[in-house]
Amino acid sequence: MNDRIILKAEDLDGYLTQKDMDDLKLLKSMYDETMKFFEPKDEQKIIDRFDAMGKELQRICKENPSIKVFSFETEEGSHAEASRVISKLRDKNTGHQEFVYYSQRAYEMLFRLAYTDQHTDKKGHIVVKTPVSAPVQNYAVHKIPNIDDKIENSVMCVMLRGALLPSIIMSKEIEEYSSHNYVTPFALFKINRDDTKRENNMEYVLNLKKSFFNLQELDGKDWVFADPMNATGGSLVTVVKYLQAQGIKPKSIKFFNVISALKGSIRVCRALPNCTCYTLWLDPVLNDSAYIMPGLGDAGDRLNGCDKKESPRNIIRLIADYGASIADLYHNQLTKIEQTVLG
Repeated sequence: MNDRIILKAEDLDGYLTQKDMDDLKLLKSMYDETMKFFEPKDEQKIIDRFDAMGKELQRICKENPSIKVFSFETEEGSHAEASRVISKLRDKNTGHQEFVYYSQRAYEMLFRLAYTDQHTDKKGHIVVKTPVSAPVQNYAVHKIPNIDDKIENSVMCVMLRGALLPSIIMSKEIEEYSSHNYVTPFALFKINRDDTKRENNMEYVLNLKKSFFNLQELDGKDWVFADPMNATGGSLVTVVKYLQAQGIKPKSIKFFNVISALKGSIRVCRALPNCTCYTLWLDPVLNDSAYIMPGLGDAGDRLNGCDKKESPRNIIRLIADYGASIADLYHNQLTKIEQTVLG
């Protein structure tokens, strides 16, 4: 069996319609025009042009209901929260600890968008023992939506390495909302894009020798992918197409991103009809190196720190570098990952 699965950019573009290409071309021309006002900076013209691009993005998302953007889907009162979180994640002055904090905030918001914002008459209850024990032990009761049917068939599919911590965060959210303290299984995929390539000839390489997953544990499940960025959509499509080629079919696919490029979201929805993309923020274009613009840099490095080229960290060292606070908070998730990797 081939240990390396490769998907090429032209394979992805084959899923796009002429309408998709026209929309992408329009946004590219609008962004190129906006960039003329970056140096020297003309703030008002930048604001006006971003507003115009936002209206076009909103139109495109209405035409593609599998793309769910937080600020397009939620009530207006939530928009400021999304803007503040994404602005902190974009800011080049945001340090590592703050970046982790705001990433956690982002995935809590995305979880709410996908699972709990829809009205439901089914209610669950959380009964907790409080520290108050006089005159007798006290308890408190809190209502939450009963979404067990939506979350307790889920498997976290992790596209290492930037996706590791977001996937752990999302799994924790599922556990917290489950009536049965359901901890998702994990499937770990070592996939990289070849950054020596350009956007038009990009390749995505799935390394099966360094991936850890159980095919039977994936069949018929709700596959959840949580990657901070979706630039091209290539990594997700590569993993899913490989699994489908093994005869494994998901019940559904959910793809959660803090930030996504329009092209990546459209490609994913065209290539994977049973997939819904949830993103906190949608950016208009990619540059020639397939990086999102205006983007937020390399989210994996900002979450995990940079690897040394001569000694890249494996998953165990990566988790160890998260430190005790992350290990304590996500103990059950890390136990599941340990079982997946070590058997």
